[in-house]
Amino acid sequence: MDPVSVLDHPDVSRVLFHPRKQSPALPPEGARDLIFTAYDGTPLGGRLFEAAGTHAPTILFFHGNGEIAEDYDDIASLFNDSGINLIVADYRGYGASRGIPTVSDMLRDAHAIFGELQRLLAKENRNPELWIMGRSLGSASALEIASNCENGVAGLIIESGFSRTAPLLRVLGLNAARLGMADEADPLDHTGKIARFGKRTLIIHSEYDEIISLAQGEELYEASKAARKRFFLVRGAGHNDIFFADPAGYMEAVREIIAGP
Repeated sequence: MDPVSVLDHPDVSRVLFHPRKQSPALPPEGARDLIFTAYDGTPLGGRLFEAAGTHAPTILFFHGNGEIAEDYDDIASLFNDSGINLIVADYRGYGASRGIPTVSDMLRDAHAIFGELQRLLAKENRNPELWIMGRSLGSASALEIASNCENGVAGLIIESGFSRTAPLLRVLGLNAARLGMADEADPLDHTGKIARFGKRTLIIHSEYDEIISLAQGEELYEASKAARKRFFLVRGAGHNDIFFADPAGYMEAVREIIAGP
């Protein structure tokens, strides 16, 4: 049995996923909505925020559990102004995506989205440089792709990511042991996954994250075997204000890791 399937328990889905639908408003200027297709045919939504020209690198971004792609309509301009395309993908049931989210499907869907995005970049004669980024819950999708598809990934950015699943579930009110899960046998194996990825890596974490502790971000950083890696600490911030606490420093860290050798 796939060890991840323990996380498909209804109690886990109830605390991990908080889907909501996309508004009827059109995407902002310079953005367009995309539809990807999951392994089982389920339509999955995403939003592409385009930088000028066709030579910009692209970040495929997996958001937090209470967010949808259109929540990044305002923030995306900072990526675009830095010469970076940003594609925000929605999980099942979120935004324009159909279906009901589970952890297993979330990971499988990440592969489908990644593959389709690679083909889209080639079809539109864009720069094939593709970065993977995940925030909070999205770190699971990002690490899944980075550890299994390294040849197609230019680099990895993890923001507010978790190193171990059981502590996160405890914060959310679940007893992981009752689900048959222990810290030493983590079904997502984030420290193992990041250790298998050797390309440029940036870990961003807030000083006072009340949901995913700073120690977990530091654990991911220590587990990384990347030859070039950086840890960016956002001082004075919590889990949900990490970007707004220091947007200039945050974007500088992103630009630096992407521009570097």
